[in-house]
Amino acid sequence: QMKKQCDQKLLIRMKTQCVPCSLNLETQCPAGYTKITNGTGIPDCRYYLEIKTHTLSFPGCRHHCMKEFEQPECCPGHWGPDCMGK
Repeated sequence: QMKKQCDQKLLIRMKTQCVPCSLNLETQCPAGYTKITNGTGIPDCRYYLEIKTHTLSFPGCRHHCMKEFEQPECCPGHWGPDCMGK
């Protein structure tokens, strides 16, 4: 019995919103995602505050998150919704 289904594993990465680093400790990843950074996250972004007529930019932190996702795929020589052979 040859294998008909050869699912592909995909890694989906995303970053949380940029916030003041001191507040980023509590930041959670969206449902289904795993946080791959810890503590206050990575200080690689800027966030903006609007004060009356000015917009100020400050260095901030964000977390990196990842999710493993299996994409159903048929093995070579198989196709269709049920991955039928030739």
